[in-house]
Amino acid sequence: MAGNEYPDRPRVAVGSVVLHDDQVLLVRRGKPPSEGEWAIPGGSVELGENLQAAAEREIREETRVSVRATRIVHVFDDIRRDGTERVRFHYVIVDLLADYIEGEPAPGDDVSEARWVSRQELAHLPVNTNTLKLLKKLNFTP
Repeated sequence: MAGNEYPDRPRVAVGSVVLHDDQVLLVRRGKPPSEGEWAIPGGSVELGENLQAAAEREIREETRVSVRATRIVHVFDDIRRDGTERVRFHYVIVDLLADYIEGEPAPGDDVSEARWVSRQELAHLPVNTNTLKLLKKLNFTP
């Protein structure tokens, strides 16, 4: 089976929206395809893992925050092509809401920063387009 870059088939991934004290938990991606952009935490679903368990694990690995994933709020394709139009990345991403349990954000796997972000701060950060669309859908915008 191929890796995440130049895959032989789409990869299933999860993202999670965690709201706490009128802030959203975001991470700055440390690797392609969204390196340097702020986004909701998430990553690939592992074999035998359900979506909720994957979301909870990914948040813990990327931010050190514990959550309980609840319901699906958004599903989309993220397809990125290289300069020759070859598919470099293809994810089918399922975004879930998650309830904050405990922990202070600290960067973990695949991220360079992790923190709570207010509605007002969103306008001043390089936030991933898909994350902005999702937060707008959930009425979490300035």
